[in-house]
Amino acid sequence: MAKNKQHDGAGPSQRQLRVGELVRRALSDILMRGDIHDPDLDRFSVTVGEVRMSPDLRVATAYVVPLGGEGQDELIGLLARNQGELRHLTGRSLTLKFVPELRFQPDATFDRLDEARELFSRDEVKRDIED
Repeated sequence: MAKNKQHDGAGPSQRQLRVGELVRRALSDILMRGDIHDPDLDRFSVTVGEVRMSPDLRVATAYVVPLGGEGQDELIGLLARNQGELRHLTGRSLTLKFVPELRFQPDATFDRLDEARELFSRDEVKRDIED
């Protein structure tokens, strides 16, 4: 008797990663082309750094950052306000059984990279690395 294997929390499955990348590309294309009819959102150039899918592929959390990093909170609000239209346009460009609900979070990847660079530039860290 075959059992449904539950994901054990060791990270996203290959399917989650693959679908997340498809959704990321679709969202990036939609935002780049300016397909959303919202002049407030059109002011932003948006980078979609990553999309993480829930295990059932029903929820997609997109990690976004505005070009230049200014207006992060406003951008998240505008994307949430236009979530329905973004979901509809994303669904049209993908061949998925279910179009995932879209959620938006700030992408802190660039902040973490800056922190790491700053950390590695400290004299005591340089000394430890060279030893």
